[in-house]
Amino acid sequence: MAVKIRLQRHGKKNYAFFHIVVADTRAPRDGRYIEQIGSYNPNTNPATIVLDFDKALAWLNVGAQLTLVTRRILSYEGVLLRKHLQGGVAKGALTQEQADAKFEAWKAQKDAKVSAKVAGIAKDAAAKVKAANEAEAKVNEERSQALAKKKAEAEAAAQAAAAEAEAEAEAAQEQEASEETSAEA
Repeated sequence: MAVKIRLQRHGKKNYAFFHIVVADTRAPRDGRYIEQIGSYNPNTNPATIVLDFDKALAWLNVGAQLTLVTRRILSYEGVLLRKHLQGGVAKGALTQEQADAKFEAWKAQKDAKVSAKVAGIAKDAAAKVKAANEAEAKVNEERSQALAKKKAEAEAAAQAAAAEAEAEAEAAQEQEASEETSAEA
């Protein structure tokens, strides 16, 4: 029986996540499987991969074939490197301690790279929020200046109207006074 390590699709339309399964090649994509060894969620940034490292390595050692995507996932997690190093130990090219040291160095480098990416994403998100806040503050300042200008114009118009009304009232009083003086004479 030919066995493959492949992905099994789950989730909603346009929002899929996958189980990493070991299945018979004749079984349908989302059908029967032998064992589930992990999950893969490409919707997060960076993609979330949960993998049982030892089970994946054991299946590779007994001859399970990989699909293209699962090959990339297992390579990303270091399963293929570990298998390669174990082959070197079996052939006598290096000792187990050397293989472990090489794997740990690679794992540390990869973890640093992933944490740098996560930090970069967080920094970019913070920069976007800061830029949005600055743009909002600028718009609010422009609005407040426009409102202050309108208020000053309204006050000036009100003062002009009050001065005009006062001038009319004085003119009316002068006219009444002149009419009274002409009526007395």
